[in-house]
Formats: sequence, structure tokens, C-alpha cells
Amino acid sequence: MKTSRGFTTDIVHADWAFGGAQGGVHQPVHTSTQYGFDKVEDLIGVFQGTLKGAYNYARQGTPTTAALEAQLTRMEGGVGTVTFATGMAAIAALFFTLLRAGDHLVSSRFVFGNTNSVLDTIGGLGIAVSKVDVTDVDRVAEALRPETRMVFVETVANPGTQVPDLAAIGALCAERGILFVVDNTVMSPALFKPAAVQAGLVMHSLTKTIAGHGQALGGAIIDTGLYDWSAFPNIAEAYRKGDPRQWGLTQLRKKGLRDLGATLSAQHAHAIAVGAETLALRTDYASRNALAIAQFLEGHSAVAKVHYPMLPSHHQHARAAEWFKAGSWLLSFELKHAEDCLPFINRLKLPVKATGLADTRSLVIPVAHTIFWEAGASVRADMGIADGLVRYSVGLEDLDDLIADLGQALG
Repeated sequence: MKTSRGFTTDIVHADWAFGGAQGGVHQPVHTSTQYGFDKVEDLIGVFQGTLKGAYNYARQGTPTTAALEAQLTRMEGGVGTVTFATGMAAIAALFFTLLRAGDHLVSSRFVFGNTNSVLDTIGGLGIAVSKVDVTDVDRVAEALRPETRMVFVETVANPGTQVPDLAAIGALCAERGILFVVDNTVMSPALFKPAAVQAGLVMHSLTKTIAGHGQALGGAIIDTGLYDWSAFPNIAEAYRKGDPRQWGLTQLRKKGLRDLGATLSAQHAHAIAVGAETLALRTDYASRNALAIAQFLEGHSAVAKVHYPMLPSHHQHARAAEWFKAGSWLLSFELKHAEDCLPFINRLKLPVKATGLADTRSLVIPVAHTIFWEAGASVRADMGIADGLVRYSVGLEDLDDLIADLGQALG
């Protein structure tokens, strides 16, 4: 007899399983900013961490964000989650609350443009940052120092789609006692769970794959339970109590939400939770569309190169095929003539010319002119971002319509 439930079954019944109010199949939206107590001793208990399951002030969370956090924890198979106002808020909290001056961070050099900007910011605050080619574990090993506290990668780089040597990096970090953090935004737990490669923390921009409808901002950090926080020197003494598996999350919540104020609203938490119910359905469908589009583009005479992990021509195809259930919605491609980039995009009729990713609608953007414009030509060259690179976030439109539109624009 089958005892475990499938991924989507678990998500769509999550709110009900957590105890829906008055029989509701969704958790309600809690809009209160204050939470009162009959006894002042209980209020003190919340402040001092001795009273569990109660709420103090909405900046540190609400019953609505807590329900989403429980759902995300189950999805990634972790021990706890902290949600944030945006994906960038989650990344900023990760670096600013767990690292300090004198520490060293090893990061992928292919990271998202705004993440790269944050890395430059913390570098100016006394945290050394080494940006390396994480597709080769030897480059990561060479960059490690005695003061290295964290290695940070994305499962699939945005926009170049490079895939890190995830398993080897995870093993290396486990051997050295270094916190391994994986941004799993592109894949989502529907297609890959970083706990399988010994990641200690998993980060998401919930705005994208998990919410999936372009109508709610959010971010999250999930603790897989695999990292030993008792060996991490940067945990404040006040948070070194109780289960050590919760120490990192406690510091993220206290410093990232209470101190920095990067709080996810109850309204957006509810919208994200509802969007997550169709996560597996959307990623499966968009992945099929994306692979077919990548194959079409690869065979077109106007296209110089296509970047999509599930193409056999992709440099890390074997790795992606081993670890990922499918290739997800992100692909990029280079036109043979860079000067055709903007006219080509203007001829497209279906995808929305917009930033953002993982909407139900396809989205298209010229990379060098927009999201990586501020980084400068030398950084773009180092990251392999050509002037004619087009990023295409594949949506849920009918495949024939998407290919016909690409064909007329390329023609």
C-alpha cells in the first residue's frame, strides 16, 4: 500500500493538513501587525524565545507567512524556513546576517546581476569575495581559505544557464565544514532538491517559479538540516540555545526580519501559497515548451548559440540530465549578428518585453542592454554575456504559437 503522497498532492492539501480555519482549504490572510496576550509573562516568553508558536509583531512573521514557510519546508525536505519580502531581500539577509568583516565567501561568477551587485557591496564592507567558475569544482577548491565561511551557487545561472558541479562542491563543503548555499529559484523543488547535493541552505526568489503568476513578490531561505551550526562561528550567543539545527534560521529571522525589516506581507504570502499548488504542473509544461523552443532555435540559421541545459550541446548537459527532472523555463540564445538583437525582439508578438522570470506569460529581454548593463563590458565578457544575448523566459502559451512567433521574428 502506498504510504507517501506525491509532490503536488502534498502541496494542494498542505493548508488543510495544517488545520484550515473554520474548515477553509486555504489558510486565512492575517493582516494584524500586533498580537496581544492575556498575560504579560507570555509576551515576555515570545521576546525571549521560550514561548513557541506565538506571534509578537508582524515584522517577524504572521500566521500566514508561517503557513507558507511550513509548506516550503516540506517541499524542500528541510527543517525550517524564513520568508522575505523579495528574493533579493533573502539574499541580502543571507550575506549581511551570517557573514562579518574578515570572512571570505566563494561565489559563482555567473550569478544574477543584482546578486552580483550585492556581492560587490559586501566586498566594500570587509567581506572578501572570490567569484569563480563553479562548473569546475577544482576552481572552487583553489579559492577556499581558512576564513571561508560560505560557498554560494545557483542551480542554473541566469542568464547563461551554466550548471555548477553541484555534487562535487557539496562534498567539498561537507569535508571542509563550509556552509554550502544553493539558489534554487530556476529549478524549484519540483525539478531538483539541493539537499541531494548536501546544501545546508536553499534560497528562492518565490516571485518566480514557486508563485509563478507574476503577481506576488517574495523570497525564502530553507534550512535542509545538513549543516552543523554549532561549528559556525558567526552565530550570536543569544541564539545558541535549543536545537542547533535552528540556530541559523533564528539569526536570519532576528537579523533579517526584525532588524532589517525585509518582511513578506501576508497578502503576498497567501498569493504565493496558492500559486505553489500548480508548481509541478507549470514547470513540467514550461520545460517541455522550453526544450522544443531550444531545439528549434538551435536549428535556425540566424542563431549562433543556444543555452539550455537539456540540449546535448550544452557544456553541462550530462550533469543537468543526472540531477534535474527537467530543464525548467529559462533559456537564452545569441544571434549571429549582435546588431539584430533589438530589432528581433521588437518583431516578437507573444512574449512580453519585460524583466522578471517564470511568469505564465513568456518574457523576453536583451541581457547586455538591461539587467547586466550596469556591470560593464569587462564583467559581461568574464561571464560570457554576448552583446547579442537574448533571455527568454518560456511561459504557458501554446508551443506552436511560440515557435511560429519566433520564426517570423527571426525570418
